[in-house]
Amino acid sequence: MASIDEALAIIKRGVDELIPEGDLVAKLKEGRPLRIKAGFDPTAPDLHLGHTVLINKLRQFQDLGHEVIFLIGDFTGKIGDPSGKSTTRPPLTDEQVAQNAITYKEQVFKILDRDKTRVVFNSEWMSKMTAVDMIRLAGQYTVARMLERDDFTKRYRAEQSIAIHEFLYPLIQGYDSVALKADVELGGTDQKFNLLMGRILQKHYGQSPQAVLTMPILEGLDGVQKMSKSLGNYIGVNDSPGEMYTKLLSVPDELLWRYFELLSFRPLTEVSEFRSAVGEGANPQDYKKLLAEEIITRFHDEEAAKTAHKSAGNRVALGEIPENVPVVEVSLDGQSEVLMASVLRMAGLVKNGAAARDVLGRGAVFVDGQKFEGDRAFVEGDSCVIQAGKKKIARVLITA
Repeated sequence: MASIDEALAIIKRGVDELIPEGDLVAKLKEGRPLRIKAGFDPTAPDLHLGHTVLINKLRQFQDLGHEVIFLIGDFTGKIGDPSGKSTTRPPLTDEQVAQNAITYKEQVFKILDRDKTRVVFNSEWMSKMTAVDMIRLAGQYTVARMLERDDFTKRYRAEQSIAIHEFLYPLIQGYDSVALKADVELGGTDQKFNLLMGRILQKHYGQSPQAVLTMPILEGLDGVQKMSKSLGNYIGVNDSPGEMYTKLLSVPDELLWRYFELLSFRPLTEVSEFRSAVGEGANPQDYKKLLAEEIITRFHDEEAAKTAHKSAGNRVALGEIPENVPVVEVSLDGQSEVLMASVLRMAGLVKNGAAARDVLGRGAVFVDGQKFEGDRAFVEGDSCVIQAGKKKIARVLITA
């Protein structure tokens, strides 16, 4: 069992703010497992390493013997978190929430210990609230205080609309902490206002207020802007080992140590030794390879990490047919024929119908090395090499 000082050093690693440190120390001194809460609205089912900064911290709390509460905001996801947004965010449908929640859990348990994680949905208590309960909750805060929030202030001054329900979001997130009796809540730096709301409401309901940890927003591979799929500067949790390897080796040298601090579980003393070695002339690429091996092992396995450098250089150019193309059978399942979009999906060359339409629309589908145009009906016995984009290729055999 780690001492208070040792535990605090691990907890504070990479943290932007700890509010207030004294409260957390007092809770640690109680010698019991603390309830560590982090909420996730299931809005983006594909996670990247920027998202894992916070999830890594949850894992560190687990390793210290504390209980992690992974809160899926299925109720709040239907409101839309206004944090950092310049416009009202469209709410999610029940179907979107359910599907994204499943995908989230599949990815986060590559980091978190499933047996030590309590997964909850805030609809469990929020859906039981009456209109009177919600009005009483809304009465705990003023519009003036809400407008102190940076994103609300900017929108108000710019005369952009702010929907009434957006004011409810921080209150509901804060009430989640009341319902769960959270000891600690984690979130990104853009969540600070919402996290502190939990402390305010817990005091109102006679609970010991939670300590708040804000985690920094990780820069992407460009070294400037935050990691984002829309900006193309991301490393996806579901990226192939070769992709992860290639991307991590492209990290700017000056960003390497920040990646080690926020993404690696290596002791900081060891990271400091790496940094000193580079300062004395060692090649930073050698340490990028160590980081890549650790990250790939976490999201794939050790064998994938060992061979990632080989697959990294084997990306197939559009129209190029490599040796040993995998064979995939696509069954007609009683139909007389099947069209290309369905073949791409059933062969696993795309994730879904929308992805099939996208790759076809971009002209990035090749059949036997030739660019595919128009449409085609496949029948039993057809066999050809189909490539969808630069990464997916297979010899497809149509069967009855």
